[in-house]
Amino acid sequence: MSIPADKEELLKAIKTNYDKLDTELMSIPPGLATVRELEGHARGSLMSIHNLVSYLVGWGELVLKWNRKQDNKEPVDFPETGYKWNELGKLAQKFYADYKKEDFPALLKKLNDTVSDILSLVQSKSNHELYGTAWYDKWTLGRMIQFNTASPYTNARGRIRKWKKEKNIP
Repeated sequence: MSIPADKEELLKAIKTNYDKLDTELMSIPPGLATVRELEGHARGSLMSIHNLVSYLVGWGELVLKWNRKQDNKEPVDFPETGYKWNELGKLAQKFYADYKKEDFPALLKKLNDTVSDILSLVQSKSNHELYGTAWYDKWTLGRMIQFNTASPYTNARGRIRKWKKEKNIP
């Protein structure tokens, strides 16, 4: 799928990529969700499917937080308070810890709710607000949302499919 260039394409990319990811996630045996066998987000680390979903929830929640703060004319610490863009591996570890105690079905529901909230956010914005002006540095709001939703959903799905193939999970 090409990079979304407008509101409708962004909505379609998020929905399509998330639906495909969700199908893969629903096939994960809950007992294997916490096994750390996937290449992690920090160099040289391993993560579980649970960690991967925590990462997606964490970034989704950040997108929503950034927008709340921007809408309230409050300063936003990108990517997150206490983290710099060159510390994304550490931020991933924070997300893993944030959701560590969530059981897998509850975490999947949290991801679904976060995606729904992001889709509502996109629906609430005009095409101009999403793609007509720089929102952060040189990036438009639509591109920032896509960077942290549709693209990672595709990446996560690929990681899961590779893992399932290695484990002979249908």
